[in-house]
Amino acid sequence: MIVGTAGHIDHGKTTLVRALTGVDTDRLPEEKKRGISIELGYAFLDVPGHPQDERIGFIDVPGHERLVHTMLAGATGIDFALLLVAADDGVMPQTREHLAVLSLLGLARGAVAITKVDRVDAQRVDQVRAEVGALLAGSPLSRAPVIAVSAHSGEGVETLRALLFEAARAVPLRLQDASSFRLAIDRAFTLDGVGTVVTGTVHAGQVAVGDEVVLTPSATQLHARVRSLHAQNRTVTRAHAGQRCAVSLAGIGKDQVARGQWLVALGCASATDRIDASLTLWHDEAKALRSGTPVHAHIGSVDVLGTVAVLQVQGDESDGAASSIAPGSSALVQLVLRQPIGAWHGDRVVLRDNSASRTLAGGRVLDPFAPVRYRRTPQRLAELHAWSQPDAGSRLAALIGAAPSGVSLRRWALAEGMPANELPALPYGTLHVVDAAQGDWALGEAFAHAAQEAVLAALATFHAREPNALGPDAGRLRRLAAPRLAEPLWRALLSSLRAEGKVVLRGTFVHLPEHGLRLSATDERLAQKVKPLMSTTGFEGCWVRDLAADTRESETLMRTTLARLAQQGELHQVIKDLYYSQDCVVRMAEILRSVAAGTPGEVTAARFRDATGLGRKRAIQVLEYFDRVGLLRRVGDVHRLRSDTQLFLGQVAA
Repeated sequence: MIVGTAGHIDHGKTTLVRALTGVDTDRLPEEKKRGISIELGYAFLDVPGHPQDERIGFIDVPGHERLVHTMLAGATGIDFALLLVAADDGVMPQTREHLAVLSLLGLARGAVAITKVDRVDAQRVDQVRAEVGALLAGSPLSRAPVIAVSAHSGEGVETLRALLFEAARAVPLRLQDASSFRLAIDRAFTLDGVGTVVTGTVHAGQVAVGDEVVLTPSATQLHARVRSLHAQNRTVTRAHAGQRCAVSLAGIGKDQVARGQWLVALGCASATDRIDASLTLWHDEAKALRSGTPVHAHIGSVDVLGTVAVLQVQGDESDGAASSIAPGSSALVQLVLRQPIGAWHGDRVVLRDNSASRTLAGGRVLDPFAPVRYRRTPQRLAELHAWSQPDAGSRLAALIGAAPSGVSLRRWALAEGMPANELPALPYGTLHVVDAAQGDWALGEAFAHAAQEAVLAALATFHAREPNALGPDAGRLRRLAAPRLAEPLWRALLSSLRAEGKVVLRGTFVHLPEHGLRLSATDERLAQKVKPLMSTTGFEGCWVRDLAADTRESETLMRTTLARLAQQGELHQVIKDLYYSQDCVVRMAEILRSVAAGTPGEVTAARFRDATGLGRKRAIQVLEYFDRVGLLRRVGDVHRLRSDTQLFLGQVAA
């Protein structure tokens, strides 16, 4: 169990921790000189009789107003709050702010220690006890026990220690946490013979000596190996969520690490500068929190500047157009940050004002990868309500049921901090697409059915409007029927319609089964002339002007006929006026697949050029055509073969 001490400066936090544990958490010379905590301090206490030899970890946080950001770095990830109020001073400004921070972090387990009772009489203790009761009223800690203690005389120390032991025994073990490992870094230093060491609270998952980990966010993902571990101030081979942990790293220098970064498992690293969250404005705030307000956002151990955009106030289901949050009210918001940070669903967030002098609000991250556009639409708000469900399985099912454009399961798993191969079961009837390039996608049964109907309706409209055209190509049909549907889902949807006989694909063109394009007598005559010529040209293709000259036909008439043959899927127009026969395109696709098999799945213009004997310019034109029709996908300077496409695999069925 992690206990976080909180309270006004000089109210005895460090002294009480020393009385409980025997450890002085003020470790810096400046702290010794000034008699106050400046940085986070740590101490540990064994829990007697615990079956797992559990230890209580104490995080001693600074109480000075200008050091509240340091307090926040230590407060995220604690299990139990210990709020201190000195009997001689009573409730002070930082007492109130620390209570606000603890409450906004969602802490409902804790206790209050009235310290320095040896300096006052019993009447004063009762008076402070009443102040504390009034302070806690309306907060999550309203039922917290209040214990009078004196670190110097020992009064109440054993009672408090027994209460902490009882609380530690009640904390469920988190060894079986299904999430990936994440540690919020609050310190980094070097030790002779050990190297770089980072410390922080493990927020999720487990880590073991020898594991590969990643530092995030960073300009380039910095990988390291866990050389050794200390958890709860003991040498261990494995650490888990809920523990204070020191990790010795091989492969990363101290100057590459900073407070606010995360140490995470491979595949879990992410960075975001837009976060959708649920937020509550502290009830003691004097003014509403308006959209556009600049704030300091604290997540994990980071403090980053940003602005708040109010999306929907709780209880206002009208149009999501509210622009402010009243004190004590909750809302869905988007945080737009000035720099990328690491964040996952469920992480606690605390906001302070622009001058970092006052704690404003707190809440929980819903979607760490918030969109720039459509952020207040009814559909987006429905998705955020799905993200608010209490468990991962419910969240995924609700999100699939609220996302008409589909859900990227890779993105969802990353947002949850969950291994991509350990997803909850998908709802019955979900269209599940496995895509090697973009990861798995899911589309709810009702949305899949609606998208199919939209495709058929778009084709019917197209045929009625352009009866002399075979049909739109697949890319144009997607823009007409389902422009926001994810591409892997679109390809799967089209394949299912084709398999069910509801649409016909001729090359790259799509049409309804009952619709056919008939060539005129002139087109048939020209087709008989050009087919023998095109079969002998090879991979260079045929130009309209050359075919017109060879057949002694009008160039305009030739261009019209070749376009109609391309619409039927018998020819392929790679660029304007350059055509290839179906057999030639199939042969080039076979060569392309053999080239991709060696790299694996990647094709460069140079390798395709060498394999076909084409010039570089023509090779690029052919590859770009394959990109357009869906055989390839351009990624940077390479073209990736789509693993799920059957285009040009042998003879394309009509």
